[in-house]
Amino acid sequence: MHKGKKYVDSAKTIDRSKLYDPADALATVISTAKAKFDETIELHVKLGVDSRHADQQVRGAIVLPHGTGKNVRVAVFAKGAKADEALAAGADIVGAEDLMERIQKENFFEFDVVIATPDMMGLVSRLGRVLGPKGLMPNPKAGTVSMDVAKAVQESKAGKIEYRLDKTNIIHCPIGKASFGAEKLQDNFDALMGAIIKAKPAAAKGQYVRSCVVASTMGPGVKVNAAKLMA
Repeated sequence: MHKGKKYVDSAKTIDRSKLYDPADALATVISTAKAKFDETIELHVKLGVDSRHADQQVRGAIVLPHGTGKNVRVAVFAKGAKADEALAAGADIVGAEDLMERIQKENFFEFDVVIATPDMMGLVSRLGRVLGPKGLMPNPKAGTVSMDVAKAVQESKAGKIEYRLDKTNIIHCPIGKASFGAEKLQDNFDALMGAIIKAKPAAAKGQYVRSCVVASTMGPGVKVNAAKLMA
């Protein structure tokens, strides 16, 4: 794959054999974010678990101290008073059967997060084939299936992110924008890593955090000293 000049130049400033302290890693990543747009800073954590086993799953959600820097569009499946609560809390789209039909018939996906009241999950489950692959299926563990729709909407708008393992046992999450600066990114990094470490399954054996890398949207990855994170 062809790499652009900015990427190549940035890669030269990074010592690939070095494990950086978190603060140094974030400062380095900010310095390599040279695109014309405000690049997202991402965290990639490989864990020493096997996601094929139910007792080794790592999944949860956390509201980052400084949010993600992204305008989050929230869709809510609710009826009656709960629908009114969701709208009052700032939901972008609220509906039930009508919203399901828009998604099915019009391929409508103008949202980043889907929240549902528990009584709506029978309806929402019919959309599993389209919402699931996009990572949009509401889930109680992530706080997106809740009777307290106002709180769920407000948290999503404030920068709540869900972390979960992919098939290769890696968690990929945004922790903010390059414009946040090192201090805010450090706060978000610490909050997310703290949540991941706290979520360590009892069945996990050996080294839990195998590797940790931070990178900007267009820039090269910087390896973080995982041993310091577990100290």
